Amino acid sequence: MPDPRGPLILSNELLKDVLDFIDADPDGTVSIDRRAYLSVESFRPPSLPEPSRAHDIGNFRLVCRRFAEVGIPYQFTKIATRFSRPGLERLDKICSQSHLAKHTRKFSYLVPYFYVDDREQIERLLESEGPHFNLLDPSIFRRKADDQRQILQMKEDSRILRKAMAAFVSLQHVQLLRLQDEGDRILLEMMEASSLTRAAMLDLKWTPACIHATSTIAQALVHTKSPFSRFSGPMMNSQSAMVIKDRIPQMVPELASRLTCLELHFDDSEALNERMRTASQLFRTVFLAAKNLQALHIGFPSRSPLNLRLEEIFHFVQWEKLRAFGIQAWRLEADEIIQLARRHRTTLRGLRLRDVQLRDGSMWKDVLAMLRYEMERLDWVSLRRVDYSRHFDELWANSMEIVDGSLGGSDSDDEDDFPAHFSVGGSDYESGDDIDSEDEHSLADTDHGPDANEIALSPDTTASMPFCTCSRSSDPASADDLGDNGMFVFYQQRKMWEQWVIGRCPEHSSN
Repeated sequence: MPDPRGPLILSNELLKDVLDFIDADPDGTVSIDRRAYLSVESFRPPSLPEPSRAHDIGNFRLVCRRFAEVGIPYQFTKIATRFSRPGLERLDKICSQSHLAKHTRKFSYLVPYFYVDDREQIERLLESEGPHFNLLDPSIFRRKADDQRQILQMKEDSRILRKAMAAFVSLQHVQLLRLQDEGDRILLEMMEASSLTRAAMLDLKWTPACIHATSTIAQALVHTKSPFSRFSGPMMNSQSAMVIKDRIPQMVPELASRLTCLELHFDDSEALNERMRTASQLFRTVFLAAKNLQALHIGFPSRSPLNLRLEEIFHFVQWEKLRAFGIQAWRLEADEIIQLARRHRTTLRGLRLRDVQLRDGSMWKDVLAMLRYEMERLDWVSLRRVDYSRHFDELWANSMEIVDGSLGGSDSDDEDDFPAHFSVGGSDYESGDDIDSEDEHSLADTDHGPDANEIALSPDTTASMPFCTCSRSSDPASADDLGDNGMFVFYQQRKMWEQWVIGRCPEHSSN
């Protein structure tokens, strides 16, 4: 006879298995050591749950009190909040219930463009365009602008963020993202096509939004002594760094001392070199205080590589626990990369040099040789879109689009943008699918064997019994055989270079 209690007799473990079929393990994260970490954990925007999944989890939690408790982590481990009245009110309700808030480990703050004293101009622009754009209701933008103004005047965002950061007692990761809805997207396209330049439009909208969000988040984290240890901002504005330096300098060392992971990508190219040089001492303060860093990424727009020396940002700091390091879009000399990598030769497991352009007189083979023969624990290296500075400039001078694979080949069959509800604008981050293909799946059988995506905590053969694999390898015998001509880098070359760096012989490598 069937048990009348039905599914109520199932153990919590089986109930969690059922929920795993609806949504993935909420506690699952990517190891810092893995190549996918700097992309997946930090730069991929939080996926909006499919309505059916959210509905199913909600219905599951309505069955009974035990089901409700089991389902809490699947709804509240990761919280994404919009800077809007409904979004902040929802966050307020969540953090008012400690049995929900205690499960939150990742908080994503989705911040839209700010409307800055130009509501009338927006309305005139809408009215002057064709029938397609007349479908946009100017009152929607007026309400959004009024909503933002009221939130800022009443400081509601600051109050609720402080309350949330205090309630999230298990918080680990804070992420700041730029948000763009469909109406904003259409409006931005119209402004691009109008007499207003895109640069001016972005400067009016995203800059104050990023500055305000950065300041309020930082103040909330310090005020509440949050246990967070990871911060990522894949769409930061360079002026936000200056605001932190000027407005809340006393908070910087305290926040930095808590960090184990920091990922920043500055997506504005206007006066980038000057702004980053001005922020140099701020970076020094952060990096000296961040003694526990395990993963670090600093990036800039692919089309506008930073033209500063590496140590103007990193200041010769050595992190004893650093395991993954990445930079993007930088004009460098080979020795700069070599010196920084050499400081971390005994700890670094992963190295990303995306969009790095070597200056005249430097050669990639010198960097690659050092990585192969001196890096004791390196498990992966990413050389996506690396090139030589002169060739990079020639491509742009001829108005060629710089994409990975522009010289043949591609890392992914999927070159889609982020989902429409997230703005990338001039950002250089690929879609989630593209990131997976490049940084997680595509290397499984090419770069460094079938275990490429996992960290082997112990070798298959003991260190006292090294074995030589030189005769089995088809890789170039030395750096001189890598085909580096000092002028440009083909896609096929850099993939082979990644494989060569990691394909050390256990007997003849320096470690």
